[in-house]
Amino acid sequence: MKITLIKPNIGRMLKGAYIDEARMEPLPLGYLAALTPRNIEIAVYDDRMEDIPYDEPTDLVAITVETFTAKRAYEISSQYRKRKVPVVMGGMHVSLIPDEAMEHADAVVIGDADEVWAAVLQAAKTGNLARCYYGTTGKPRQDIYPLRQIYQGKSYLPVALTQFSRGCTFGCEFCASSVYFKKQHYCRKVDAVVREIASHNLKMVFFVDDNIIADKKQAKALCRALIPLKIRWISQASINMTEDLELMDLMAQSGCLGTVVGFESLQINNLQAMNKAPNMRASVNYKEQVEILRQFGLQTWAAFTVGHEFDTVDTINRLLEFAIKSKFALAAFNILMPYPGTMLYNRLRCEQRLLYDGKWWLHPDYRFNYAAFIPNKMTPDELTEAAFMARKEFNSVGSILRRSLDTKTHLSSLYRLGAYFTYNPLFRKEVFKKQGMLFGLTNMLFGKGRRES
Repeated sequence: MKITLIKPNIGRMLKGAYIDEARMEPLPLGYLAALTPRNIEIAVYDDRMEDIPYDEPTDLVAITVETFTAKRAYEISSQYRKRKVPVVMGGMHVSLIPDEAMEHADAVVIGDADEVWAAVLQAAKTGNLARCYYGTTGKPRQDIYPLRQIYQGKSYLPVALTQFSRGCTFGCEFCASSVYFKKQHYCRKVDAVVREIASHNLKMVFFVDDNIIADKKQAKALCRALIPLKIRWISQASINMTEDLELMDLMAQSGCLGTVVGFESLQINNLQAMNKAPNMRASVNYKEQVEILRQFGLQTWAAFTVGHEFDTVDTINRLLEFAIKSKFALAAFNILMPYPGTMLYNRLRCEQRLLYDGKWWLHPDYRFNYAAFIPNKMTPDELTEAAFMARKEFNSVGSILRRSLDTKTHLSSLYRLGAYFTYNPLFRKEVFKKQGMLFGLTNMLFGKGRRES
C-alpha cells in the first residue's frame, strides 16, 4: 500500500503560484508519517514549493487543511478524485466546518488524528473508508515523534518544529484554537519532549504551542530540562509571562531567543470586547511588560489584530508607532479574520457584516490580507489599506535599521543580530509577495458575490 501526504499552498500571485521562501516543516504530516506502519510506502509533497504528480500511483491521499489553504486543498482533492483515488482531509479547518470539507473529500478526520489514523489506513486498504472519523481533541501522544526524514531535500528553514503543549485556557473572541480545544490546555511529559529534541541535530527549535506558558509550573519544568541541551528556541506566549520573573529567568537560561506575543491592541475597550484576559491586566501601552521582555533579552515578535470595534486608521497608525518605538524584532499587523466556528464569526454573521458570502476562504474575489467583513469605524478598503501600510512601514529598510539598535536584545550577541538581519529581509519580501494574492491556483468557483446574503 502507498499513501500520499500533502501540504497545500495558499494561492497565486499575478505571475504564478506563490512560493513560500519562509516555509517551515509541515509538522502534521510528520506526525501522520510517524503513525503510519513501516510496511506502507509514503510520498510527501509540499505544494508551497513543488509540483504535485497527480498521475503517480497511490492508494490514499491525506491533505492537512487550514482555513487559508482550504480552497487549494479542495482543488488538489478534486484532481485525485477524478482519478478515482480516495482523499481524506484533516486539520483544524476540517474540524471547525466538517460539512464543507465532506463535500470535497471521501473521508474527514474531526479532531486529532492520533488515535484514528490506524483505522483510516485499514479502511482505505480494504476499500471501506467511513465518511467521518472522530479523534479525541487535546491530549497529545507522548511516544510519537514526527518522522523528520520526510522533510529532507525540501529546503525548509533550519528550524525544528515540535510541540510541548496544545491549546490555551483563554477564550478570545476571534481565536479558532480556543474553539477547537474548548479553552483547555494539555502538556506533554517533559522527558518525552527532551528525548524528541535530542533525537535530531537541529539546535534551533520552534515550539508551535498556542501558549507555551499557559501552565507556568509545567513551563518552568520544561525550561529547567532544556538548559543542559544548549539549544535555542522560540514559541508563542501570552504577555502575562512577565508577571513571573522566575519563569522569565528560566526561559532566558534555557535558550529562549524570544516569543510571539499577542498584544492585539493598545485600547482597553478593544481588549475587553475581544476578551483578551491577560492583556487587560497589563500596564498602559504595555510599557512595563515590554521593558521586562527586554531585560531578559527576548526578541519579541509582536502580533497585532486590526479591525476591532474601536479601531480606526489612527489607532492602527499608533500601533505601528508603538511597534517601531519598542524595537520589536518582528511584528504582524493582521487584519481581524472571522474564522468559521468562532464567536467573532457568529457575531458578525448575525449582524450581517460578513463579506464574500460569509466564506471568504473560498470566494473567487477574496484576496489575501483583505478585510472580509465590514468594520465598525472604517470601510473595508480603509482597513485593508491601513493594515498594509503598517506592514509596509514596519518592514521598511529604515525601520529595520532603527529597530536593530537595541543592546539588550538584537545587539546582545552576534547570533541574535545575525538572526535579526536574516529574518527581517525575508519577512519584508513576504509582505509584498503575499499582499493581494488570490486563494487557490485555479479559477474553480466555490461562491460568488461580495456580501453575505
